[in-house]
Amino acid sequence: MIVTSFYPMYIFAQNVAAGVDGVRVMNMAQQSVGCLHDYQLQTRDMAVLEEADVFVINGGGMEQFMDRVVQQRADLPVVNASEGISMLASGEDAHSHGSDHNHEGEALNAHVWLDPALAAVQIRNIAEGLAGADPDHAQAYLDNGEAYAQRIEAMGEEIARQLSPFAGREIITFHEAFTYFADAFGLVVAGVIENEPGEEPSTRQLAETCDLVLQRGIGTLFVEPQYPQQAAETIARETGAAVYTLDPAVSGDGTMESYETIMRQNAQVLTEALSR
Repeated sequence: MIVTSFYPMYIFAQNVAAGVDGVRVMNMAQQSVGCLHDYQLQTRDMAVLEEADVFVINGGGMEQFMDRVVQQRADLPVVNASEGISMLASGEDAHSHGSDHNHEGEALNAHVWLDPALAAVQIRNIAEGLAGADPDHAQAYLDNGEAYAQRIEAMGEEIARQLSPFAGREIITFHEAFTYFADAFGLVVAGVIENEPGEEPSTRQLAETCDLVLQRGIGTLFVEPQYPQQAAETIARETGAAVYTLDPAVSGDGTMESYETIMRQNAQVLTEALSR
């Protein structure tokens, strides 16, 4: 059984393992969790991992509980989907990022799956990892992974064409999940409402964000469906900005096309919001 850490890895692994006889893909964290920020392993999770033959993770520090997993299942093969991807430091502007950055010891922004080109890298990494863990079905994983990765890359090109009229536009997002998405499609994240979900911004931070919105003439705020929206609504009331919803693809209907559906919906939301 292939176990994945959370939803985007689940969708990717499902596509890579599609049609492989006797292989089941199961997601560990329930969808209500969303991103795995500060996630604590549950008894149920450890029971699932006991049955796993391989564990697929996002990497980059997203799964902060890995020490406990290794402690309990030292024999469990782990596939790091972000192997080889140069990540941004948490809070870093994507446009200032260079490959020579040294982020040793820094918290990373691990939301790389929101850039389709990087998602394709993750998919190929998953395919190679599963091929190594299950050599009898290696070619099937590699073929599925390459076909799916190419499909995601083509979708990214499609979205890039759709959003090209808005290149350079500034947006305010709920948290830093969309930094990679914005960078991929020529947008600029001018500010975030909350650094991490659940960390309510202070009165001062809200005031600073309101000032930023007014000074830059930013007319839209983007929230996420998995989290409360009170802070964004406060900023909207103070500035007159409109609130729209972007989905970081950390929950969904579980279908194999789910990631593509969500990303295309995000592109449509941005097109509508930035056309105002």
